[in-house]
Amino acid sequence: MTLVPVVVVGAGPTGLTAATLLAQHGVECLVLDRWESVYPLPRAVALDDEVHRILARLGLREEFAAISRPHRGLRLVDRSLRVLAEFPRDVTPGRHGYPQGSLFDQPELEAILRRNLGRHGNATLRGNTEVTALTQDADGVLVSVTDTVTGAHDIVRAAYVLGCDGANGLTRAAIGAGMRDLRFTQRWLVVDVVAEVDLGHWEGVHQLCDPARAGTYMRVGRTRHRWEFLLAPGETADDFRDPTRLHRLVAPWTGKTPLAELEVVRVAEYTFRAQVADRWRDRRIFLLGDAAHLTPPFIGQGMGAGLRDAMNLAWKIAGVLDASLPESVLDTYEIERGQHARGMIRLAKLVGAAMTAGGRWGDVVRRVVTPRLHLVPGLQRLATDSETPALRRSALVLRPRLGRGVAGGLCPNAVLDGDLRFDDVAAGRFAVVTSVEPSAAHRAELTRRGAVVVAAPPGSELHRWLAGGRARAAVVRPDGAVLAAGRRLASLRRALPAAPASVAGTRR
Repeated sequence: MTLVPVVVVGAGPTGLTAATLLAQHGVECLVLDRWESVYPLPRAVALDDEVHRILARLGLREEFAAISRPHRGLRLVDRSLRVLAEFPRDVTPGRHGYPQGSLFDQPELEAILRRNLGRHGNATLRGNTEVTALTQDADGVLVSVTDTVTGAHDIVRAAYVLGCDGANGLTRAAIGAGMRDLRFTQRWLVVDVVAEVDLGHWEGVHQLCDPARAGTYMRVGRTRHRWEFLLAPGETADDFRDPTRLHRLVAPWTGKTPLAELEVVRVAEYTFRAQVADRWRDRRIFLLGDAAHLTPPFIGQGMGAGLRDAMNLAWKIAGVLDASLPESVLDTYEIERGQHARGMIRLAKLVGAAMTAGGRWGDVVRRVVTPRLHLVPGLQRLATDSETPALRRSALVLRPRLGRGVAGGLCPNAVLDGDLRFDDVAAGRFAVVTSVEPSAAHRAELTRRGAVVVAAPPGSELHRWLAGGRARAAVVRPDGAVLAAGRRLASLRRALPAAPASVAGTRR
């Protein structure tokens, strides 16, 4: 029987991210996946700067930049591709240090995630391995596995299991969790094409507001293009495998480009759903990613939600395993991530309804209202700002009951000195950001508790951030979220754990 502190079920982006973060925190982990290698077809194609920041924390700053392209925002267009409204996004580094939105090819991302995991000697990826059962006792989880090539059976014993095995995986059923339907189901055709010619379109996401056929188009790589079209009742992907019929769908974007110059990588049907698991944990087993939630793709948050799950949970498990954090902190995972995921799903549903609802009357409304959306207070910021909602109150988010402040939000990844940013200096540890110079005794106490002190001098980005939250200091968790903020540094010291979890990650 193999013994390992953490077993991660599933080697998609969520599982690979969770395993890498655990390895950076010095936790030995085993990733089990029923497939031998990366799934070759593209799925997710977009992420925001908060998720880009997570990839950088994994050590993939340069590698992801090499396979991705910043996108310029969102355009709502009619069937003639006339622009109804445009919501631009900044392609230069923003508050998190990266472009607000990036497009990529998922197989390329998974390939670099796998290579990066291999750099950590305390993480092992075992492919061709199907998890067939999970059995818990007081001290851990027995993971029953079968080698899909040889048929050999084995048992792995783990202290914790992270279920990153997707919407149809075993883990959710193993803990008796169900999915709560948030009342959104649509069938869409997904088309991925390689074209060596430049189609000449704006480098952003195009949402087609057409009552007859809502759709989405984006260029996700130098030669890769993605279209998504709402299927009518009775239609299936098979109806569009005929090249001539498929070409009629994409012709408004491809123009005079001959069909022979378009290499169709995939034509597939997906059912977009809005669902959240009714429980994300049973004792030592946790759900992450699509096992815990399904987000319609209209705001590009599906894969990103899974990476956020991994970022939220990994450092907490590491702290519990090295006894620097009480096991009760694991209760905060679903409290924090559940509300956040539901909020992003609601936003995705809203955007999806704006694109597709109302038939021809809806089209009339869109033609009249859409060009004036930028005049609606707050809506422009919602469409152009990639910042997501703050985490709700928990034992690790000490938000005031009245007022907003900065607790629960992410600390900006501000430039501190030269090319160094906040994440480079914090390096996965607790950090205390302060505009007040701590006394020698306070600094020694913070250091003893394992926190790094980050100065926020007047005029700096961090100083402006604190002042905007009416604070002079903030305690930032290893995942970048703010645990607490206030005006008295001395009182904030008590928010730090007595001996925060150590991190084996290196400054990048």
